[in-house]
Amino acid sequence: GVRAGLPRAVATQLAAQTVKGAAEMVLATGQHPGALKDQVTSPGGTTIAGVDALEAGGLRTATINAVKAATKRSKQLGGEDDATIANKYNL
Repeated sequence: GVRAGLPRAVATQLAAQTVKGAAEMVLATGQHPGALKDQVTSPGGTTIAGVDALEAGGLRTATINAVKAATKRSKQLGGEDDATIANKYNL
């Protein structure tokens, strides 16, 4: 938002509401986020352009890696050794 010329407060609200709306849709429908994305994007539209930029920037991989790292650390803090974690959870 700020990069596009919006005041920071407006950009923050828009970003927060976008994430909140997407999460509410997933929770309300029980559908996979990818299915919902397909329902709300238009060919050549603004949403798919944004999604494409997120994917090109590695958001999916970064998110998966963050969840894996947090899971591994949780298991370590719970007393599991790295070998067990690697074998049992593929981390």
